[in-house]
Amino acid sequence: MNTNLKLFVAALVGAGAFALIGALVMQFLPSNSAMHEQQSAEKQPLYWVAPMDSNYRRDAPGLSPMGMDLVPVYENDSNAQDGPGAVTISPAVINNLGVRTAKVELKTLHSDINTVGYVQYNQDQLIHIHPRVEGWIESLYVKAQGAQVKAGEPLYTLYSPQLVNAQEEFLLAVNRNNTVLIRAAKARLESLNVSDGFTERLQKNKKIMQNITFYAKQSGVVDELTVREGFYVKPGTSMMSIAQLDEIWVEAEVFERQSEQVSVGLPVTMTLDYLKGQKWEGKVDYIYPALDAKNRTLRVRLRFENADHRLKPNMFAQVSIHAKASKAQFTVPKEAVIRTQHQNRVVIALGEGRFKSVEVEVGQINSNEAVILSGVTTGDTVVTSAQFLIDSESSKSSDFKRMEMPSSGISSGMGSDSGSGSNMNMDMQPQSATVNGTINAIDTQNRIINISREAIEKWDREPATMDFVLAPDIDITQFENAQYINFTFSIINDEFVITKAQNAEAIDHSTMQPMQPMQHSSH
Repeated sequence: MNTNLKLFVAALVGAGAFALIGALVMQFLPSNSAMHEQQSAEKQPLYWVAPMDSNYRRDAPGLSPMGMDLVPVYENDSNAQDGPGAVTISPAVINNLGVRTAKVELKTLHSDINTVGYVQYNQDQLIHIHPRVEGWIESLYVKAQGAQVKAGEPLYTLYSPQLVNAQEEFLLAVNRNNTVLIRAAKARLESLNVSDGFTERLQKNKKIMQNITFYAKQSGVVDELTVREGFYVKPGTSMMSIAQLDEIWVEAEVFERQSEQVSVGLPVTMTLDYLKGQKWEGKVDYIYPALDAKNRTLRVRLRFENADHRLKPNMFAQVSIHAKASKAQFTVPKEAVIRTQHQNRVVIALGEGRFKSVEVEVGQINSNEAVILSGVTTGDTVVTSAQFLIDSESSKSSDFKRMEMPSSGISSGMGSDSGSGSNMNMDMQPQSATVNGTINAIDTQNRIINISREAIEKWDREPATMDFVLAPDIDITQFENAQYINFTFSIINDEFVITKAQNAEAIDHSTMQPMQPMQHSSH
């Protein structure tokens, strides 16, 4: 055998030996998946939960109340880095829950206060007509309330013995040519509301008038008319009033929580239902110093130009007060904030399916956005939908607690009023509760009622004051402030929605059955 052939055979033998050794090594070394399983096996579960109810926890394997195997929950290294309360959700579950997020923005928040009001006369331009002497109305030139009058037009003719006597005294002074007496007699006629033109004619003609006509001092419309021809009147009788429509007032009310945003001079936009597509621009003219004790609202007076007289007193109007823009602050979508009686929270998306619920301090809130004073910073991403489910799971191990959790056994009730705890794999169904409460404020436009509710025993909830949204089939006009009601609410689309309501006094406590439910609207 030549040298080349020997080298070739040796190479084949060596290659076969190496392949055999490699095969033997691979046979005894665990694969990557096997190593992963081994590492997972070394980890001890923190606890076991029911697949359909994460509030059901056990310290050892077993069966849930529904007969299903309990699921082990392990500590997540990434969650440990993110601090207590971080949870990880698979992409499939995130998609099924419909989780949406939004960036925290540093921006100036513009806020509009939307409310309703009623058109009124400008009280500054309203004059009242009173006689200054006793007498009888011989002629009345204004026949009906609402009549248009112009400055200088006659209003009524009055016969008064006092006016006749005052004319006689004036002519006596004129005939005597006594300057002092003439001045005194003329002053008396003026004090009895006789015009300068009448006095001059009397001095020139020297003819006493039994009936004296009085004239309008300004143009406008007759707001009141309380007399007719032949009426006997005396000082203090309110015969009529004349108002102007060139400029009108609108009386509106804002909620107590919005009162700090209102100031004199703010621009206002007004619309009316019967004049679609038209807007009036005005301003805040005056803010009344006291709140309405019953409605807990603040009255605001608005001023609008009305040169065409299309705005009529007592018209119903929708107004929007444009509050001043605040300085640049951190803002998030309004729906991202989870509000409770003692604490406000948002759920921050940490990336790669990780989430954490954090406490925040909430500032100004408008119809779309909320200012966050502390708890978030630029670049953070917050969850705007399905956050109640994530928050409930996150709060179980978070560095803040929303409630006293039992040390062992079955967790009592929901994680908060906002929703039950979830292991992120369960099909959530809206949960409801029935409780009594007292109405504090009613936002008719947004169909929101603020209620101080009593404790909810089945959820281990203390009494709280919070906002509730009315279901579409409930008539909001049946409610009033300070009303004590019994109501049922559910969590629907991250809102506390009242689905049933009735007067609490109407419940027969002997049978615990409602006697007469409150009427719902026909729609």
